[in-house]
Order: sequence, then C-alpha cells, then structure tokens
Amino acid sequence: MRTFKVFFTGDFLRLDGRVVGSDVGLDPLELLRDVPYIECGFLLDQKPSADDPTYWERLYSLEIQPHHVAQANALVICRPWVKASAFADGAEDLVVIGRAGAGYDKIDLQACTENDVAVFNAPDTLTHSTASAAFLLMQVLLRRLPELERMVREGRWDRQADTIGSDLTGLTLGIVGLGFTGRELARLVAPFRMRVLAYSPHADPAQAQALGVTLVPTLDELLRQADVVSLHCRLTEQTRHMIGERELALLKPTAYLINVARGELIDEAALVRCLREHRIAGAGLDVFEVEPLPLDSPLLTLDNVVLTPHWLPSTRQQGRLTNTLVAQGILRAAQGLVPDNILNREVLERPRFRAKLARFAENAPRS
Repeated sequence: MRTFKVFFTGDFLRLDGRVVGSDVGLDPLELLRDVPYIECGFLLDQKPSADDPTYWERLYSLEIQPHHVAQANALVICRPWVKASAFADGAEDLVVIGRAGAGYDKIDLQACTENDVAVFNAPDTLTHSTASAAFLLMQVLLRRLPELERMVREGRWDRQADTIGSDLTGLTLGIVGLGFTGRELARLVAPFRMRVLAYSPHADPAQAQALGVTLVPTLDELLRQADVVSLHCRLTEQTRHMIGERELALLKPTAYLINVARGELIDEAALVRCLREHRIAGAGLDVFEVEPLPLDSPLLTLDNVVLTPHWLPSTRQQGRLTNTLVAQGILRAAQGLVPDNILNREVLERPRFRAKLARFAENAPRS
C-alpha cells in the first residue's frame, strides 16, 4: 500500500477551521477519510485567519505555490490560481489537480501538462444550479423585486402603480453560449413560451432546434433583438470584454443583462456608465471583473442592478454532486487509474505522467 497525499486549498476552511459546508452535510473529505492509503489535509497558509483582515480581499487572487506542489500527490482547487510559477521547482510527486467545479480558466493547463500533471474537473455539477441562478435573476429583474421590497420597507405603498413588472411570456431571451448551462436555461424557460435566440458559434444546429432555440449568426443580431441577454460562455482571450460600450449600445432601453459566467466577459466600466445613464433597464450580476467586488465599486451605488457574491449557483445538491465527483477522481488517481473528465488529455501520453500514476497501482482493488 502506497500513501497518496491529497491537499485541499485553504479556502475550503472557515475562519474557525471547520470545513465549509460540513454543517449541512457537504464535507468534501467525507468520501476519502476512511480510505487507508489516502492522507488528506489542507493548505493551511491559504486559510482565513483572524490575524489577516486582508484575506477576504485576496480570496480570488490566492495562488498555488511551489511548496504546495512539492508536498502533494493531488491538489483539490476551489478558488486559487494555478500558474506556471507554481511549478518553479518541478512536480516530482504531484500527479493530479482536481477542480471542484466546472470552470478552469484560472488553471494553466499547458504548464500542468509540461510538468506531467493531469487536471480534471466536475463539468456538469453546476449546470442546473447555474442556469437556474440566471433564471432567478431574470424573474427578480423583470418583476422588479428589489424595488417592490424597498417599497414595503419604506412604507411607500403609494408607489404601487409606479412599479409594474413583466411576465416572461412573449419576451425574447438571448443566450450567449449554448453549452451545458445555456441549454439548461433554454429548457427552464420553455414552459414560459419565450422566444429564445442563441449566439454560439460551435453549437449543434440540430440540438438547438430540438430545444426550440433559434441560432443567430452574430452577437450583434442577438443583442438588438433580446429583451433579456444571459451570458453562458467560457472566458477566453476572444470572449474577454465581449460586452463593451459598442455592444451595450445595441441593447434595447428596456433590456436586461445577466451574467453568471465570468465577470471579465463584460467591460464593467462601460456597464456602469450604461446603467447610470439608464440606457438599459438593468442587470443581474453574480460575477465581477475584480472579486470580491471592492466596496468602492460604483456598481454598489446603482439601484438598477442586482448583485450576488459569485455564490448564487452554490446549492446543497450541487455541492454534494461536486464533492462526489472530485472524490471519485482522487480515488482513481490514488489507485493508479486515470480520473474521468481530464482537461489536458495530451498529458496521458507522456511517459513521466504515466510513471507517476503507476506508482499507485498497488492500491487498486484486486479482483
């Protein structure tokens, strides 16, 4: 039996040292603790500390360091970056990195491959919860829920007639990116008889047709027609700031913009100007260019935007499924087997990776 050392990033821990979610049955180590050849721990220099008031400001800029790589056979990543600099001292013992979620834009896959480290994720665990988060923001904005809630708190029932929302039926939804979450959003709105457009250059036309979605050839065409635009594409150099001043100008003055994907898809300064001048009806944002959103952000001063802290898709069901898939991937690696959902598949043919993985074949169950 060969010990397989797994370290979870420190942002899995609360200030008091408890595991996030453990109080609601979402302990990410639960399925690994009793495996005799797996040794679990946390990167404690990344955990929140009462002596570090800047921790929460740095939460989304944490990075994996060479000393983290040196001590692990596997790393499980929540928020930290994995840059090429993490491998400054090589990766003699690190076999896999598990991403506890779907997105992997903060992981340098090329650097991982060059250092013979396989990266896997949990690609479908956030599909429904992310799509339903977008759907929720649509309803909140169209029904003008924040204004109605303030009306009650301020005792201004006389403003009822000034605040009338809209139903989804008959409106046009524009989905940017018809991947897992984009298709799930299309399924969620189907009973509401919305007209659904999608801009997604690599989408399968037959798949779109089966969902009742009309593919449009350009983003501009989608923006001009949609009453609600919801972003569901990956962040790449091509999609960074894909919604800027010019694109916002194409939206109807009654349109809403929703982003539950990545904050950098939108030029935030341009969006602030657009919202401040009421050139669109409003926006719902769960993600931002800088996270956590600075307390001096002008977005916080606007009353036509709904803001949530990059957490709206996080649910108990999603967390349980993610933990299960990540644990299964770690368990396979600890047995000398290739995990499912490898993102850098070219690493599988590299002799050094295969040799590192083979060290743990003795842990595989014998038939």
